[in-house]
This record gives sequence, C-alpha cells and structure tokens, in this order.
Amino acid sequence: MPGIETALVIGGGIAGPVAATALRKAGIDARVYEAYPNPAYTIGSGLALAPNGVAALDVIGAGDAVRDIAVPVPRMALSVGGKLLSMPTVGDQPPLQLVDRGELHRVLHDRALAAGVPVEFGKRLESAEQTSDGVIARFTDGSTATADVLIGADGIRSTVRRLIDPAAPGPEFTGMLGFGATVDCPIDIEPETIVFAYGRRAYYLYWAVGPGRIGWGVNLPSTEYLSLTEARRMPAEHWLEILRETYGDDIPGGQLARATTAEQLETVGALHIMPPVPHWYRGRMVLVGDSVHAPSNSSGQGASLAIESAIELARCLRDIADPAAAFAAYEALRRGRVEDVAARAAKINHSKTPGPVARKIMQWLMPVLARTVMKPEKTLAGEQRYRIDWDAPVRHDVATVR
Repeated sequence: MPGIETALVIGGGIAGPVAATALRKAGIDARVYEAYPNPAYTIGSGLALAPNGVAALDVIGAGDAVRDIAVPVPRMALSVGGKLLSMPTVGDQPPLQLVDRGELHRVLHDRALAAGVPVEFGKRLESAEQTSDGVIARFTDGSTATADVLIGADGIRSTVRRLIDPAAPGPEFTGMLGFGATVDCPIDIEPETIVFAYGRRAYYLYWAVGPGRIGWGVNLPSTEYLSLTEARRMPAEHWLEILRETYGDDIPGGQLARATTAEQLETVGALHIMPPVPHWYRGRMVLVGDSVHAPSNSSGQGASLAIESAIELARCLRDIADPAAAFAAYEALRRGRVEDVAARAAKINHSKTPGPVARKIMQWLMPVLARTVMKPEKTLAGEQRYRIDWDAPVRHDVATVR
C-alpha cells in the first residue's frame, strides 16, 4: 500500500504548525488552513512550556527560537495566607519557559514557513467528504482542498471533532475567567521564580520578567460563561475594577492589579477543560492538540502536550501506510498520557475556588503538603522527562500493547 503523501491541517495555532512542520520532516506534503484572516499574534496571554514540550520543539528545529523569546523560571513558590513556601522541582530537568502566546504563534508559524509549509488564512472549514483514497475539505468561502488525510488542529471548539463524531463532547467551563498582564511594579520576588498565590478571594500567579517588571495572571471565579470574544466586548476598565476589588487586599495581588492599565490587560475569557473524547479519528480524519485533549491551565502542560501529539502523529503517518492504522497507533501512544495529566490538573482546579472555610484550612494545610505530598518525583517527573525519539520506527502493533 502506498504511504501517506499529503495532509490538510485545519488550524494555525500551536498544534497545527507543529504538525505540518513535523509532517514535512517526515516527507509528507502538509498544508495549513486557518480560519482567522491573519496570523493570531494578539490572541491569548502568557503560557508555560514544560521541559518535555520544549524538547519536542527541538525535533522540528524550533526549540532554540522559543528559548530566545522565553523567560526561564527554574524556581517555584507557593503563597498561602501571605506565607511564601518554596516548592520542590524535578531536579534534573531544564526550567519552565514562560512565553507570550502570540510570540509563540509567530515563532511556530515562521518555522513552518521555513520548512516549506504553505499557510492559507481566512479558510474556515465547513464540511469534509471522505472518499476511498482521500478527503475533500470544503470551506465557507466556497473553496475546496484535497489530500490523503485531514488533521483537525482547530481548537477546543473543533469543527473536525464534530465531523468525526457528531455526538462528541465539547469543552467544559472551569468556572474561571483568565486575565493577564506584564506591568512595572517593584515587588519583592526572587529572580527566575514563579509564585502560585492563593489570595483571600481568588487564585493568581506572578513572576519576574526583568528588573521592576512583573508578569501576572489570574483565574477569576465566575458563574457566567464568557468566551474570549464576549469578554473582550466589555471595556478593560470594567475588568480592572473587578480585579482590583477581588485582589485588592492581597499582597502583592493588590499592587499588581492597581499597577495594571487598560492597555496592558490581556483578556482571555473562559478557561476550559476537554473531557475525554471517545473517538480521536474516523477513516481519514484525526484530531490533535486542544481539539482532542485540553487539560486545564492548572496542568502547566496544555501547550506541551499539543506539541508532543502533533509530532507523534507525524511519526505514525510516516511509518504506517494505512491511515486508520496510523491513527490507532497515535491514539495508543497518546491517550493514556494526556488523560493522566488532565486528571492531575482537575484536582488542582478544585483548590482554586475554595470557600471561606476551605481557605482557612488551606492556610494550615498547605505548609504540611509542601513538605510531604508535593513530591515532584511522584507527580511531575514522568511528565517532564518524556522525550520523543523521532528516529525510532513506530510499531504497527502499538495499539495492542498500550
């Protein structure tokens, strides 16, 4: 049977350009189709790339470019009730890399173009028809594209997921809205440190960007669901008023909120988590990244897992000629890992919106947990030490040996 020669990649965020670049490396002609009319360099806030995610980017030659735009944070601390507690880390791993999402998009887009990947904008997928030897994608502008396989890297509200399985679950709202900013604020923080803070009313985090410069992000509890578009319809001044009221009594949360201007505020909107998706593929169509696994931001692994999956999918399509068999091998390689990370993150999420009584208990309990339960060798080492062996052939029977 002839191997896979061409691929349509739907989505130009993180997983899409990585998948297309890796497919090109594997000798497969991949093209990216993005719904936005232009590169999405202004969508989203900061994110953390774990060591495994950056190592996966090295496979496609993008690791160093990402390190160049990132802020390394080798140290972590926990703040509860105003008390700062150092958190242990996985000692033999490189530090987390904090990057601006828009800058990450730019780097991955540029790397894809350098690898010869064509990228078309303003291409919103409407439907897809599978034939005996390929897939025909139809876009809302009336145009079409054909290839051997179609890869859905189109995010948590994936059209491809619905085409694969009309009954597939959609994203679940975590009950929190995301905001972020980088501000000039002279607060006391160790260089190259990120602090996870449980304020009096809500959770936030902050880190040193440079002398006198602080990055911070919040998970604001909300009973009302607001998408990114809906949240951005409200003036930044409205959100700043809420943030200053919510975090005003916290140190340094109040200082950070008051130092943030309307121009600096990055509005992310609703934070989501994807429940387990029953069907990752059907025929010649498959899902990758947030379209199939999007753990909450509490995991610190969302983008890294998307990058890993994109590269593992390319390996499977390189080595297994039959699309369905390649997709089955890919799912077998990935499902257990991503669902384990999602389960860990879900437990953390519950601690971000504690009631008054729970907050009091946390102030007493967290120092104890920091000394006993928070053992990175047990909880994080397996996640962060994961490395993809690009040159290793994918076993055709991998789906039966999970």
